[in-house]
Amino acid sequence: MFEYEYYQEGDVIVGGFISAHSRAELYDDSSVSYFCHDPDIGEYKSILAMIFAVDEINKDPDLLPNVTLGYHIFDTCGYPERTLGSVLQILSGEKMEAPNYSCRRDGEVAGFIGDSGLHTSQAMAQLLSLYRYTQINYQVTDPLLSDRKLYPTLYRMTSNNLDFYAAIIKSLQHFGWNWVGLVAPGDGSGDKEIEELSKMMSRHGICIEYTIKFTDYQGGRTKKMEMIEKSTAKLHHFVRNIHYTDPTGEEIFFNNDGEIQSRLILANWILHKNGEGYESAFQPLASFDGGKAIDGIFNINPEDVAWKGGTMPMSRCNDRCPPGYRKAHKGSVHVCCYDCVPCSEGAVSNVTDSDGCFQCPDEEWPDDKKIKCISKTYEFLSYENDVMALIFSLISLTFSAMTLFVFGNFIYHRDTPVVKANNRTVSFILLTAILLSFLCVFFFLGRPVDITCMLRQVSFGIVFSIAVSCVLAKTTIVCIAFKATKPGSSWKKWVTVKASNSLVLICSSVQVVICVVWLSVSPPYQEYDMDSYPGKILIQCNEGSVIGFYSMLGYMGFLAAVSFLLAFMVRTLPDSFNEAKYITFSMLVFCSVWIAMIPAYLSTRGKYMVAVEIFAILTSSAGILGCIFFPKCYIIILNPGLNNRRKNTLQKINLRT
Repeated sequence: MFEYEYYQEGDVIVGGFISAHSRAELYDDSSVSYFCHDPDIGEYKSILAMIFAVDEINKDPDLLPNVTLGYHIFDTCGYPERTLGSVLQILSGEKMEAPNYSCRRDGEVAGFIGDSGLHTSQAMAQLLSLYRYTQINYQVTDPLLSDRKLYPTLYRMTSNNLDFYAAIIKSLQHFGWNWVGLVAPGDGSGDKEIEELSKMMSRHGICIEYTIKFTDYQGGRTKKMEMIEKSTAKLHHFVRNIHYTDPTGEEIFFNNDGEIQSRLILANWILHKNGEGYESAFQPLASFDGGKAIDGIFNINPEDVAWKGGTMPMSRCNDRCPPGYRKAHKGSVHVCCYDCVPCSEGAVSNVTDSDGCFQCPDEEWPDDKKIKCISKTYEFLSYENDVMALIFSLISLTFSAMTLFVFGNFIYHRDTPVVKANNRTVSFILLTAILLSFLCVFFFLGRPVDITCMLRQVSFGIVFSIAVSCVLAKTTIVCIAFKATKPGSSWKKWVTVKASNSLVLICSSVQVVICVVWLSVSPPYQEYDMDSYPGKILIQCNEGSVIGFYSMLGYMGFLAAVSFLLAFMVRTLPDSFNEAKYITFSMLVFCSVWIAMIPAYLSTRGKYMVAVEIFAILTSSAGILGCIFFPKCYIIILNPGLNNRRKNTLQKINLRT
């Protein structure tokens, strides 16, 4: 094993340990030997720097007056055994190590500088701390040497790696990189650093694709270990309180952990292939002062940083998820690899690479890009914004005017046979009910409130029941009248106004009772439907009791069905003013409309549900008006001669009207 040693006498000696060569191993049949191999130019410069520094100090009489500084430097070749032997030689002052003894005739040992490797520095620190010799390390950053209880006299010219890790992570986050590789020495000195850095990266969502360890042939070499001589030299107190400014203007001092807050340089490592192989270059980007103060890096747009004629490359497993999307992990071991999926219905994300989307409040809905929540639109049959409301209003008013026209003609010609047939009082009640049914449409238009929700169904149900009851009374009177034409028939006493009016009153009263019970138990009310249509709030009427609503419709349908059957049976009886065939058509229209309305009503929501019911009301009311009264109006207005003929069977019975 070759010895590489540099010595200069002086009143005070500083020991130096620098790995200027790498370690090589030579195996034979029974043992392994080590020797220094392959000089490291960078480390050899450190030897020259130490020699130069000592010479500069000795030249300046103001630094160490009347004291000559010497040095004793060993090349450790990177393994701990050689380092420990060299430490003992310096302390003993002889070629042979003599632990706890000093054979040095001149030159007191003040302290030690070195080494660049973790294992050699750790071995030095363990030995020198026993005797309280100060050791200054200029390169190792491993947190293992930060334990002040184990290494109380060790001082480092480098900062703790935790600051370095924080600076790395902050830089990666700024440039948006989450897919990186780690490079470490192959001698195991970086294992702890890799472990700690990996943990910190994982906590900040940064994934490691690979870890490469470069083998540099450094290692340990067997060397005899001797006892060291106890020394009375303690630079520890003075080094601990050092605080000065170096020629470059940088302040130098040790913190409580015996470390100097060094400046870190962030650089872009450019690796590209040329004709002969690969070449690399470093492009400085920013500097970190102690891992805290950062020189301009966060004022840099990553896309504006130039590198080899282009922009800063993005080191990511996949592209970022834009706003409106969220990350969906693929199930791989790396959390940095994911797909981008759109936010679900009703949810938004307003940041890049969102882990999840958040739901909009009930009264809001995402915009088209699902980036922000916007207010939902209210939907109902509005006079201001909906054409359907205006059309229904116009139709309702038109048919109401037509009903009033028919009503006026019937009043004016109330004493003619066509009006008196089948009880003109019931006809007047029927016309009034038809008029009210056209007007009750306005309860269904506009913004629903609780009172209109109750009035719309109740008014419609009662008015229509009165109308259908009148039709039933007319049909019943027709049936009774023809039975009463036979001589000595007992049915004559039932062909009276009182009988028909009573039938109208009784049939209508049943519907009134149904509606009163419905309103008492569970009345209709206004509600907001947030879920039926995306982006809309339906303002509609909840019918309250479904049983009450369908009981009202069912009873009305029952009256219409009975009227239809009775009218159908007597539709062919001879009479000039026989209403049976007209009642048959009116009830056929009525039943067809409402049977078709029910499935359409149940399959729609919001204003379209209301539109279906309005259409059914207008159509069925118009059907009754047209089928029963328009033929009579034709006779009254266009064929008055037919109205004067005395051929009506009902008139022969002397119906008291």
